[in-house]
Amino acid sequence: MTDRHPLLRWLLIALGLLATGLGVVGIFVPLLPTTPLLLLAAACFARSSECFHGWLVQHRHLGPIIGGCLDGSGIPRRAKQTAIALVLLTLPPSALLLVPAVWLKILLLLAAGIVWYLVHLPARCEGP
Repeated sequence: MTDRHPLLRWLLIALGLLATGLGVVGIFVPLLPTTPLLLLAAACFARSSECFHGWLVQHRHLGPIIGGCLDGSGIPRRAKQTAIALVLLTLPPSALLLVPAVWLKILLLLAAGIVWYLVHLPARCEGP
């Protein structure tokens, strides 16, 4: 907690709230990364507000999204497979077929490199 610096505490709370809001929007908008934004929010809240941090990690819908990352157990295997499939089904075809600008094509193909990151994330089995 940043008891000595009240301005820093409020800046971290504001950044955490902004990251949480964008993370929630990312649930519905495909290219906005939900989990990294919620992890950023959790980090900000951990350093500024026990109340907000507890709310986020215990939230009925948002908590499970970041819970595995926070405790080191990884993301659910099905979520990992879905994320990889969606990246491969959307970014390369968009880059090759839909986007006219060459620089944007290159950017989208590089973004498809997120698959490498996803493949190396630890995964956990869910359910029985």
